[in-house]
Amino acid sequence: MEDQEMQLKVRRVSDKFTESMYVLANEPSVALYRLQEHVRRSLPELVQHKTDMQSWEEQSQGAIYSVEYACSAVRGMANSGMYFKNIDSLLRQAISLKEQISGSQGRRKRTVDSGMQRDATERHNSGI
Repeated sequence: MEDQEMQLKVRRVSDKFTESMYVLANEPSVALYRLQEHVRRSLPELVQHKTDMQSWEEQSQGAIYSVEYACSAVRGMANSGMYFKNIDSLLRQAISLKEQISGSQGRRKRTVDSGMQRDATERHNSGI
């Protein structure tokens, strides 16, 4: 009886040991299968997120470039104040010179016209 009992105990231990070895041998395979299953399910969504992020990055880079370009234009305009003052001064001088030229031409014209009238009167009086 003891022999049968011992054989039963040995068989149980042997079965438990075999089962443990089987589980240990197959556990990495099951884990890898689960991992592959997860990747297969989640990969399309991750790819979509990546393409969305790349698109947003391109749009952001374009917007950043536009803002930097606008800022440099505004800085350039702020620095151009002295040029506009210089242009204003030159325009005022040009207007002043134009008025002086117009005034002197008007006097000259009146002088020439009155001189012509005198010549005409003298000719008329002299009988020419």
